[in-house]
Amino acid sequence: MKKINEIYSRSDKPIKIIQFGEGNFLRGFIDYAVDVANEKGTFHGDVAIVKPRQGNLEKFHCQDNLYTVSLRGIKDGSIYEENRVVTCVQKALAAYEQYGKFMALAHLPELEFVVSNTTEAGIVYDETDVLTLQPPNTYPGKLTKFLYERFVAFQGAPTKGLTMLPIELIEANGEKLQQCILNYSSLWKLDDAFKDWILEHNIFCNTLVDRIVTGYPKDEAKSLEEKLGYQDDLLTAGEPFGLWVIESKVDISKRLPLSTDTLSVVFTQDLKPYRDRKVRILNGAHTSTVLAAYLAGKDYVLECMKDPVVRKYMEQIVLNEIVPTVKLPHEEAVAFAKSVFERFENPFVKHALLSISLNSVSKWKARVLPILRDSYHQEKAIPKLIAFSFAALISFYSAKEYKTGSLTGYRNAKSYQICDDEKVLQFFAKYSGESAKELSARVAAKADFWGENLTDYNGFVDMVTLHLENIKKDGMYQTMKNLAMAEKV
Repeated sequence: MKKINEIYSRSDKPIKIIQFGEGNFLRGFIDYAVDVANEKGTFHGDVAIVKPRQGNLEKFHCQDNLYTVSLRGIKDGSIYEENRVVTCVQKALAAYEQYGKFMALAHLPELEFVVSNTTEAGIVYDETDVLTLQPPNTYPGKLTKFLYERFVAFQGAPTKGLTMLPIELIEANGEKLQQCILNYSSLWKLDDAFKDWILEHNIFCNTLVDRIVTGYPKDEAKSLEEKLGYQDDLLTAGEPFGLWVIESKVDISKRLPLSTDTLSVVFTQDLKPYRDRKVRILNGAHTSTVLAAYLAGKDYVLECMKDPVVRKYMEQIVLNEIVPTVKLPHEEAVAFAKSVFERFENPFVKHALLSISLNSVSKWKARVLPILRDSYHQEKAIPKLIAFSFAALISFYSAKEYKTGSLTGYRNAKSYQICDDEKVLQFFAKYSGESAKELSARVAAKADFWGENLTDYNGFVDMVTLHLENIKKDGMYQTMKNLAMAEKV
């Protein structure tokens, strides 16, 4: 079978977007939208991908940066299927291995946008990061050096500032990224004129994204490739639904006309209502369910929706504990929750629970902790299932086999990889052998994980401890069943 680049080719356009991250989501969301807009003639620009971590991009180079996005699901009540060959990625560079070529991108006069997806743990300020590193360790450090390179190259020209569009799922992601850059500018004693240029001539947008992108469909890849008529090692699968909300004080809608039939781009001055609805209900449903569901024997979201116990648990935590904390009309929040359940039932989407489990500590903090906080203050009590989701996180992370980059856990004697920040992995490797009570208290007290000490929520540690003891005694599935049977939707 021929490779994709033996059948399709691309023609270069000006590189207008630098994309930090080469993962499935960015390719099935941002690059897909850019490609459609190029075809429609509403946008005329290419993307340069920068891999922010160490490692090569061999698959991209072997395919001339071409790949397919396969969107399948239910749209307007009917089966929808689209297979698009994305041709807008002009370059794919590794920040470490191709540092010179990466920094050369800062000199491109047509460059306008920076997009990033470095996970919730990516937008961080680390005072030990160093300007002279090639490149600096953190993503904001890399971006600061990149922007300074551009500032110097164009002598601080007001027209050469960039628009930053981080899609990391943290609140005020654009504002936090800007603050990190200002902090590095001070730490590294960069020109005051550079700080002024950052503040006055660069735009940092807060954004929110929503699309389920499952990545390479390994179980279906051969049949899909036979249907497509070519081999594609970067084939990326996802659902038709897509939403990108961009909050900006400056109107950039005319410069970024990327809405498609399956991806709506909304420009607003207040994305909070969109964020609370999506992060709490959709992402909260994922994060509060998948770790328990995986330990209960499930591997994919669709399996969870087909299992009466896991589904009932998910419905209860969403409708009984999450929805009441969403500051929208109750009927609207419930309607959105039910639409989320329908999306999770998409028969074409094979969303692996282990894929969703990546960086679950920072995800629990961003997606579930606000629910605990609001529910506790509203009801003056600990939400039982939210506490259980915390116990499930502890159970999933309880492992002692540590090596740089991952912990090895076991489900029914079969190993699985736990991937998170190094300090998280080292913490669990050190303390996983403690009793349920000791470990619950220790994890809850890790203010550097959660941004606050969770032992301050009266009764939280006791409830988490009880859940952990039940999981150890009865197993995860039976514990979920006992909880589900005791609750009403």
